[in-house]
Order: sequence, then structure tokens, then C-alpha cells
Amino acid sequence: MSEINQWNPWHGCRRISAGCQHCYIFRMDEQYGRDATKITKTQSFDLPIKKSRNGEYKIRPGSYIYTCFSSDFFIEEADGWRQDAWRMMKLRKDVDFFIITKRIHRFKDCIPPDWDAGYDNVTICSTVENQDRADFRLPILLSCPIKHREIICEPLLGQIDLGPYLKNIEGVTVGGESGPDARVCDYAWVVDLREQCAKAKVRFWFKQTGARFLKDGKVLTIPRSKQFSEAAKLR
Repeated sequence: MSEINQWNPWHGCRRISAGCQHCYIFRMDEQYGRDATKITKTQSFDLPIKKSRNGEYKIRPGSYIYTCFSSDFFIEEADGWRQDAWRMMKLRKDVDFFIITKRIHRFKDCIPPDWDAGYDNVTICSTVENQDRADFRLPILLSCPIKHREIICEPLLGQIDLGPYLKNIEGVTVGGESGPDARVCDYAWVVDLREQCAKAKVRFWFKQTGARFLKDGKVLTIPRSKQFSEAAKLR
């Protein structure tokens, strides 16, 4: 199994759609008295190319890197830093980068000059929390020059028809919303998405139930520690 790492080259974000309402970044920063809307470059900006004393990369070849999970990779405030981040991704062809964004509409304005049809080691995922965002973001995702595309329905806030958008999609991840103010995730929505993916022969992953999970006519309150394991039982 590949080693999994997280790389946050910058931190902070701004809400852009319904899925952002209870974002963990804002919740986490509030606990520490920080302004989550202030986008800052982090001390781990150059993590992918950092080396140990023996000259080897600290992130080993073959690793999987979840990228920019404390911000949005395509947020406007990071425009001055992004090209250096792309250069590090190109240099580290021996690892795979996984980027999730709610700003796929900015993608074509943010790619490097040598992007061409995309980098082999970069997967771009568009978040769609409801039908409105699916109908807006997914045509853009499919029109972009990307070698590896995935869809993230998290937090899932309603029933979504992905049927028109599953061609050339490698995977769909689904999850409910966590946190004290979480909105309900209906298991019927999850099952419907699973069936859509099965029909289209697209990989499906039910990641987590969320904190409030509707199943068999009852809204269950599920602690954070069990949201992943309970979802695993229902895949």
C-alpha cells in the first residue's frame, strides 16, 4: 500500500457555496483564535522537495499526497504561489498528487505553461454537494485538459444525478457532513449514487456517514470516531 501524506502549501479559505457552510477549516481556526479567511503561505510549502540528511526525499517515491486540504488550491489569493507548487509536482513525478477543489471554474486560468493535457501524477477532483453545483462545476471539469478526474460529493446535501457527467471520470467519493451543526445525509442519496456509478462502471467510495445520518426512517447521530467505520459497513 502506498504511503499517504498531506501537503498544505497555503492555509485559509473563503466560503463559496452551500457545502462550505460548516467547513472544518473555519471551525478549527476559530478554536485557535485565527481568521480562516486570511490566506497564508505555510512553512511546509516546499514539503514535496524537502530532503533528509542522506539526500533522499522525505516523502518517499510511490507516495500519495493529499494536496491543499486546509485551503483551495485554486483560490485567488494563492495565484502568486501556485506556479512554484506546480513545479514541485512536475519534479516529483515519482509521487501522486490528489487535489480537491470547489473552484474548478478557475482551473484553466491557473495551470502551468507546460500542462498540455495534464500531468500524469496529478488527479483533479471537483466537489459537488448538490445538483446545482453538479450542473455548474462538472461540465467545466469535463472540459478541462486533465488526465485523471474524480468527483467528490461531500458533504452530500441532497440527491444528485451524476448520469450526464460520469464519462471520463475515474471515481466518485461520497460522504456526509461532520461537526456539531452537520446537516442530514440521507442513505437513499448514497445508494442512488452508488447505482449510478455501477451503471457507468465508475469506482464508488462511500467515505463517511457524517454526524447526522438518515437511514430506515430514522436520523442517527453518529460520533466522529464511528463515521468512517459505519460507512464501511454499508458500501
